[in-house]
Amino acid sequence: MQKLKSHVDEKVAAADEERGLMLVFTGNGKGKTTAAWGTVTRALGYGYRVAVVQFIKGLWECGEREKLMADDNLEVAIMATGFTWDTQNRESDTAACLEVWEQAERMLADPEVYLVVLDEITYMLKFGYLDIKRVRNALNNRPAEQTVIITGRNAHRELVEMADTVTEMNEVKHGFNNGLKARRGIDF
Repeated sequence: MQKLKSHVDEKVAAADEERGLMLVFTGNGKGKTTAAWGTVTRALGYGYRVAVVQFIKGLWECGEREKLMADDNLEVAIMATGFTWDTQNRESDTAACLEVWEQAERMLADPEVYLVVLDEITYMLKFGYLDIKRVRNALNNRPAEQTVIITGRNAHRELVEMADTVTEMNEVKHGFNNGLKARRGIDF
């Protein structure tokens, strides 16, 4: 145990760079958005300004969003189309994506915003609604102290390369595959 503690202590002592981070929560398992909202709660708890952009599930109920919206330090932008596979209208989905992305660009440029969450943005890149160069530019030019969390399955390889930390949620078993409905207060 002493060797493990010593190794950990060495790593802690060597970590001397302080700046905002880029985190990617990806994979086919549950928990990506939940983890992001947990970090939002943590940052708000310290009094930091936080911005969340919801690209896919914006029209769905979201218990975390509903509870935290009363906090004046939280700004949420929602892509009003919901799931793109429900609309089946590429033109309107692209327009809705670009509209909410403009809000994301503003948030990413604001030095007062400590944390920005780009929830489900990976789908916008995968479906071609948003250009990776435009996203990369906004991420690269954000304030040095700002942290960004990106969520969604199949994270673009460039986002993975840019990230400081990448966490992949893996599905081992999912109740939905056995006919269980998403549960209010647990799944959303």
